[in-house]
Parts: sequence; structure tokens; C-alpha cells
Amino acid sequence: MILIENLHKRLGGERVLRGIDLEIRRGETVALVGSSGAGKSVLLKHIIGLLAPDRGDVRLEGESVAQARPKQLARLRRRMGYVFQDAALLDSLTVRENLRLALDDDACEQDREYAERRITEALELVNLDARVLERRPAELSGGMRKRVGVARAVINAPEIILYDEPTTGLDPRNVEAINDLILAARDRFGSTSAVVTHDLPSIRRFADRVVLLVGGRIHFDGPPVEFFASADPAVRSFIGRVTDPSAEIEPWLATDEVAAS
Repeated sequence: MILIENLHKRLGGERVLRGIDLEIRRGETVALVGSSGAGKSVLLKHIIGLLAPDRGDVRLEGESVAQARPKQLARLRRRMGYVFQDAALLDSLTVRENLRLALDDDACEQDREYAERRITEALELVNLDARVLERRPAELSGGMRKRVGVARAVINAPEIILYDEPTTGLDPRNVEAINDLILAARDRFGSTSAVVTHDLPSIRRFADRVVLLVGGRIHFDGPPVEFFASADPAVRSFIGRVTDPSAEIEPWLATDEVAAS
């Protein structure tokens, strides 16, 4: 479904991605983990075409994202939904207007009731009452804004959903709610998903595979049970730092010389 080939990217003079090779199969949910600056969010932005690689490619069922012309890229993006870390809702618009912006204009023109039907279905999926539709983002709690962000990402029933830290800053009850939404979206649409997260319990809930990035390279790729049982120093260091944020990173993990295993 998603094939990432030898992906390289520099940002601000720093090498962020150093030759990523990764396949995400149809219907699979992959958790992308790693320390801050490891390249997780940058990788997501390459999948949806918000960033272009310096070298390498991303292919969706054989079609190149990096080489796509604007119309082709727009068509590929219609197959994807993106959940931003901060929800990225437009403050001047109501929830209804934010969701309407995500809809396909051609479909709305062909069916006058299409927009309202899809907006209602998206709200139902994220367990929000229709009364929120006339509110603006500033009038919503953090958890509600996150759920509206998920609703916007799934409103077109995407084949691929990309989540960038969907549970960051949420209380445990809302974390569980977002995890339930990830599973519900997968079950309803059969979506292929990549989830950037630091939330270890959440990984156990929704992930089929865990991919650990270290220094812009893939260091571990395997099922959650193997990830949490691994004796690999990089894996243990990451788990320890997430569990205890005050823990120091191993010096060798912070260098540019970390090799993929």
C-alpha cells in the first residue's frame, strides 16, 4: 500500500532522514516511535506530499508521491486523511465550516445533501454531539478539538490515515477515546494507518507493528510484543525515557553514527 524507498531529507542543514526503507501493508496500523528529532513527523509529511525528499521516493500502490504533478498529488491526497498534532483547526470558522472545507467540492455539487450527511457521519464516529457544529475551536476543550481533527481526517472515508501525536496533552480518559477512534476508523474504512506517538499503552491498543526511528534511520521494525520484550539497548533506552522523561539518553543514541539494525 505505502512503499518508502531510500528516503533522505535535510532540514535547516541537519540530516533528518538518512535512507528510510519501509512498507506499510494495506489495512495495517503502524506506530512510528522515537525521540524528538528522530524524523517521525517529517516522514508523515513525505507520505502525504507536504515535503519533497532530497533523495528517494514514497509510492502509494505504485504511484510516486514525490514525482506527482499538482493534479496527481491532489488526487493522491484525497485518498488520505491527516490528523495534525494540534488539530490545526481554523479559529475563525465553526466546526461545521472546518469539516466542510475537507469535503470534495465536486461531490457536494452533485448531491446537495452530501455535505451534511458526511459531516453527521464523521461526528458520530468521533462521538460528538451535533451541537458542537456551530462552535468555534476556542470554545471546545482540548479533547474535543482533537476529535474534530479526527473527524476532519476521516470525513472522506480515506484509504490511508496519518496521525501525528494524536494523544499528546490529553488526560487518560481522552487518550482512551482517541485510541478507540483510531480503531473505529480502521474498522469502518479498512484504512491503512501510520501513527506517530510516544504513548506506550496506546501502542499496545492499536498497533500491528512498531517502527523505532533512531538518528533518522529505522532501528527496529516488528510487532508490539517483540518491541516491549526486546533487549536491544536502543529500544530499552527509548522505553525507559518515555516511562521516565528525566532519564538521560544514551550518548551513542544521540550521535550521527547510529546504524540501523
